[in-house]
Amino acid sequence: MISSLTTSVGGRLSAHLNTLTLIGLLPLAGCSMEPIYKTSGMVMSGYSWTEATPYVMQMSDPAMACALGEGVDPLLYSFSEVVDAPDNSGSLMMALAANCSEYRAWEAELDYLRADYAGDVTAAKNARELAKRLNAESAIRRYRSFERAMAAYEFDPAAEPLVCPDFDDDQDELTFLLGLLNGMQAIVNDSNSGARADIPRNIAPQAERAATCVDNAKWGGLPTAVRALVWLLLPDTKPDASTDPWQMLDRSSDMSIRAGMRAAMAIEVVAAETFGRPDVLEQTIAEFAAADDRMNVWEDYRLVDVVAGTIVLFASDKYWAANYGHRTPQGAFGTLSPERAANDMETMDLDGLL
Repeated sequence: MISSLTTSVGGRLSAHLNTLTLIGLLPLAGCSMEPIYKTSGMVMSGYSWTEATPYVMQMSDPAMACALGEGVDPLLYSFSEVVDAPDNSGSLMMALAANCSEYRAWEAELDYLRADYAGDVTAAKNARELAKRLNAESAIRRYRSFERAMAAYEFDPAAEPLVCPDFDDDQDELTFLLGLLNGMQAIVNDSNSGARADIPRNIAPQAERAATCVDNAKWGGLPTAVRALVWLLLPDTKPDASTDPWQMLDRSSDMSIRAGMRAAMAIEVVAAETFGRPDVLEQTIAEFAAADDRMNVWEDYRLVDVVAGTIVLFASDKYWAANYGHRTPQGAFGTLSPERAANDMETMDLDGLL
């Protein structure tokens, strides 16, 4: 009996000692795992920039690209606890994630316009509130994209005098430029949210100065389009009182078609909506649609052109929803003319559905 008791106590003591030993080894295991985490983080950062980013920029599916941004960004940045934050690819990932928020905001905005057209006040108010919340989310994400782009190239947009970054390649230049654009978009999203995201407005003059750091012709007029948008927002920033931002936007749009990347046209559409220029809106949408058959898309950055197309199509959908209660009909993209509306609308054959 004594022997049995001794054996039992000894067994329990041995189990407790083993447990304590395992607990004591956990910190050592954590230390031993840290080099693995660092290595994994460096591999992830390198892969995302050298392989994943070029692949994504050639995609033609904006919904899949934005889902990638929402899904991969948290994983990528979780490694910033053990390695330097991958701000270059991180800026693009957050921009893609912001596109997801914005697409949802667009759907809510269209719901609002259709409900308003139908006279459904309750549904309109609900959709409008949702659109504001999603615009605030988009603004926060776009501001993060802007901050990451500035950090990636150690650029201080408020520095005097202006010191432009040194770019290694085209991907660096475009990442920097898209970061500036996301800063501007953050302001627009915040405005559409009712200033819920509290985005600093001094991004605008900073982006205007920083846009001079990249070649305008090479990037299809996008740098000048960014600057022209700022000049409309803040007329005192114009370099010359005679400068006409609308003429600059028009020229930038022409350049964007020649470059095969129509981001500047999307900015012109946003400006036309923001500042109440229906004539410019109609003309730019028509030119964007017509360019599909005569331009060569810049394949390395196809996604930029595709995303620009989603912005322009949304502007068209808003017009049609507000005026006709539905989205742009098939075959009608490129026109906002009431005379064309009846001819372009499809007639559904209900007999064929039975």
